Amino acid sequence: MVTLAGGYRQPMAAPAELPRSLKLLTIWLLIGGAVFLAFRAWEQAQSASRFRFEGRSVVLKRAPDGHFHWPGRVNGVAVDFLVDTGASNTALPTALAERAGVQARGELRTHTAGGVAAGQAAVADIRLDGGPQVERWPVMLLPQLGAPLLGMDVLGRLNFSQRDGELRLDPR
Repeated sequence: MVTLAGGYRQPMAAPAELPRSLKLLTIWLLIGGAVFLAFRAWEQAQSASRFRFEGRSVVLKRAPDGHFHWPGRVNGVAVDFLVDTGASNTALPTALAERAGVQARGELRTHTAGGVAAGQAAVADIRLDGGPQVERWPVMLLPQLGAPLLGMDVLGRLNFSQRDGELRLDPR
Protein backbone atom coordinates (compact mmCIF):
# COMPACT_ATOMS: atom_id res chain seq x y z
CA MET A 1 0.00 0.00 0.00
CA VAL A 2 1.09 3.50 -0.76
CA THR A 3 -0.18 6.39 1.39
CA LEU A 4 -1.10 9.45 -0.68
CA ALA A 5 -1.60 13.02 0.42
CA GLY A 6 -4.72 13.38 2.55
CA GLY A 7 -4.21 9.90 4.10
CA TYR A 8 -5.68 7.95 1.21
CA ARG A 9 -4.19 4.55 0.67
CA GLN A 10 -3.77 3.03 -2.73
CA PRO A 11 -2.69 -0.56 -3.37
CA MET A 12 0.69 -1.01 -5.14
CA ALA A 13 0.62 -2.61 -8.55
CA ALA A 14 2.06 -6.13 -8.59
CA PRO A 15 5.22 -6.49 -10.67
CA ALA A 16 4.44 -7.65 -14.21
CA GLU A 17 5.01 -11.38 -14.75
CA LEU A 18 7.04 -12.66 -17.66
CA PRO A 19 4.99 -14.20 -20.44
CA ARG A 20 4.74 -18.00 -20.28
CA SER A 21 6.55 -18.43 -23.62
CA LEU A 22 9.54 -16.42 -22.35
CA LYS A 23 9.71 -18.58 -19.23
CA LEU A 24 9.69 -21.76 -21.34
CA LEU A 25 12.32 -20.36 -23.70
CA THR A 26 14.56 -19.53 -20.73
CA ILE A 27 14.17 -23.03 -19.29
CA TRP A 28 15.00 -24.67 -22.65
CA LEU A 29 18.03 -22.41 -23.11
CA LEU A 30 19.32 -23.39 -19.67
CA ILE A 31 18.76 -27.09 -20.41
CA GLY A 32 20.45 -26.76 -23.81
CA GLY A 33 23.41 -24.94 -22.27
CA ALA A 34 23.81 -27.63 -19.60
CA VAL A 35 23.70 -30.42 -22.21
CA PHE A 36 26.25 -28.59 -24.36
CA LEU A 37 28.64 -28.11 -21.43
CA ALA A 38 28.24 -31.73 -20.36
CA PHE A 39 28.99 -32.93 -23.90
CA ARG A 40 32.11 -30.73 -24.12
CA ALA A 41 33.35 -32.09 -20.77
CA TRP A 42 32.75 -35.68 -21.94
CA GLU A 43 34.51 -34.93 -25.24
CA GLN A 44 37.52 -33.49 -23.41
CA ALA A 45 37.70 -36.48 -21.07
CA GLN A 46 37.60 -38.84 -24.07
CA SER A 47 40.42 -36.93 -25.74
CA ALA A 48 42.56 -37.00 -22.59
CA SER A 49 42.02 -40.74 -22.15
CA ARG A 50 43.45 -41.39 -25.65
CA PHE A 51 46.91 -40.21 -24.57
CA ARG A 52 48.95 -41.40 -21.59
CA PHE A 53 52.48 -41.92 -20.32
CA GLU A 54 53.83 -45.26 -19.12
CA GLY A 55 57.36 -44.69 -17.90
CA ARG A 56 59.29 -43.30 -20.87
CA SER A 57 56.64 -44.55 -23.32
CA VAL A 58 53.82 -42.57 -24.86
CA VAL A 59 50.69 -44.65 -25.46
CA LEU A 60 48.07 -43.45 -27.93
CA LYS A 61 44.66 -45.10 -28.00
CA ARG A 62 42.84 -45.38 -31.33
CA ALA A 63 40.29 -42.56 -31.68
CA PRO A 64 36.69 -43.06 -32.83
CA ASP A 65 37.77 -41.98 -36.34
CA GLY A 66 40.04 -45.07 -36.46
CA HIS A 67 43.29 -43.08 -36.31
CA PHE A 68 45.89 -42.30 -33.68
CA HIS A 69 46.24 -38.66 -32.66
CA TRP A 70 49.21 -37.12 -30.85
CA PRO A 71 48.79 -33.72 -29.21
CA GLY A 72 51.60 -31.26 -29.69
CA ARG A 73 52.56 -27.80 -30.87
CA VAL A 74 53.72 -26.18 -34.07
CA ASN A 75 55.65 -22.98 -33.36
CA GLY A 76 53.85 -22.84 -30.00
CA VAL A 77 50.33 -23.32 -31.44
CA ALA A 78 48.45 -26.33 -30.00
CA VAL A 79 47.62 -29.00 -32.60
CA ASP A 80 46.38 -32.57 -32.71
CA PHE A 81 48.64 -34.47 -35.12
CA LEU A 82 47.27 -37.41 -37.06
CA VAL A 83 49.90 -40.17 -36.79
CA ASP A 84 50.50 -41.26 -40.39
CA THR A 85 53.02 -44.09 -40.80
CA GLY A 86 52.29 -44.01 -44.54
CA ALA A 87 53.50 -40.42 -44.90
CA SER A 88 57.19 -39.90 -45.57
CA ASN A 89 57.15 -36.32 -44.32
CA THR A 90 55.29 -34.23 -41.79
CA ALA A 91 52.67 -32.04 -43.44
CA LEU A 92 50.58 -29.11 -42.20
CA PRO A 93 47.41 -27.55 -43.56
CA THR A 94 48.22 -24.12 -44.99
CA ALA A 95 45.66 -22.41 -42.69
CA LEU A 96 47.33 -23.90 -39.58
CA ALA A 97 50.77 -22.86 -40.86
CA GLU A 98 49.55 -19.27 -41.25
CA ARG A 99 48.18 -19.24 -37.67
CA ALA A 100 51.49 -20.62 -36.39
CA GLY A 101 53.59 -18.15 -38.35
CA VAL A 102 55.23 -20.83 -40.52
CA GLN A 103 56.73 -19.16 -43.59
CA ALA A 104 56.68 -20.93 -46.96
CA ARG A 105 60.12 -21.26 -48.59
CA GLY A 106 59.28 -22.58 -52.03
CA GLU A 107 56.89 -24.58 -54.17
CA LEU A 108 56.80 -28.39 -54.18
CA ARG A 109 54.83 -31.28 -55.58
CA THR A 110 54.32 -34.44 -53.58
CA HIS A 111 52.69 -37.80 -54.08
CA THR A 112 49.84 -38.47 -51.65
CA ALA A 113 47.28 -41.24 -51.27
CA GLY A 114 44.95 -39.01 -53.32
CA GLY A 115 47.49 -38.39 -56.10
CA VAL A 116 49.95 -35.60 -56.79
CA ALA A 117 49.45 -32.47 -54.67
CA ALA A 118 50.97 -29.02 -54.99
CA GLY A 119 52.20 -27.35 -51.83
CA GLN A 120 55.03 -25.41 -50.31
CA ALA A 121 58.17 -26.31 -48.42
CA ALA A 122 58.73 -24.73 -45.00
CA VAL A 123 60.38 -25.26 -41.62
CA ALA A 124 58.69 -25.32 -38.22
CA ASP A 125 59.37 -26.08 -34.57
CA ILE A 126 57.45 -29.23 -33.62
CA ARG A 127 56.91 -30.37 -30.05
CA LEU A 128 55.01 -33.56 -29.28
CA ASP A 129 53.58 -34.03 -25.79
CA GLY A 130 55.91 -36.47 -24.05
CA GLY A 131 57.86 -37.10 -27.25
CA PRO A 132 60.35 -35.59 -29.66
CA GLN A 133 60.93 -31.89 -29.97
CA VAL A 134 62.47 -30.80 -33.24
CA GLU A 135 63.41 -27.27 -34.20
CA ARG A 136 63.49 -25.85 -37.70
CA TRP A 137 62.17 -29.15 -39.04
CA PRO A 138 61.35 -29.40 -42.77
CA VAL A 139 57.59 -29.67 -43.31
CA MET A 140 55.20 -29.52 -46.25
CA LEU A 141 52.34 -27.04 -46.37
CA LEU A 142 49.36 -28.46 -48.23
CA PRO A 143 46.26 -26.29 -48.79
CA GLN A 144 43.87 -29.26 -49.17
CA LEU A 145 45.01 -31.04 -46.00
CA GLY A 146 42.36 -31.35 -43.28
CA ALA A 147 44.63 -32.08 -40.28
CA PRO A 148 48.35 -31.96 -39.54
CA LEU A 149 50.06 -35.25 -40.41
CA LEU A 150 52.96 -36.58 -38.39
CA GLY A 151 55.08 -38.48 -40.90
CA MET A 152 57.87 -41.03 -40.72
CA ASP A 153 60.50 -38.27 -40.78
CA VAL A 154 59.62 -37.69 -37.09
CA LEU A 155 58.15 -41.10 -36.21
CA GLY A 156 61.27 -42.81 -37.55
CA ARG A 157 63.19 -41.37 -34.59
CA LEU A 158 61.09 -43.62 -32.29
CA ASN A 159 60.43 -47.29 -31.72
CA PHE A 160 56.74 -48.02 -32.01
CA SER A 161 54.39 -50.95 -31.93
CA GLN A 162 50.65 -51.37 -32.24
CA ARG A 163 48.53 -53.80 -30.24
CA ASP A 164 44.90 -53.98 -29.08
CA GLY A 165 43.99 -50.54 -30.42
CA GLU A 166 46.98 -48.83 -28.84
CA LEU A 167 50.12 -47.38 -30.37
CA ARG A 168 53.15 -47.44 -28.05
CA LEU A 169 56.00 -45.06 -28.87
CA ASP A 170 59.37 -45.33 -27.15
CA PRO A 171 62.54 -43.27 -27.50
CA ARG A 172 65.43 -44.99 -29.30
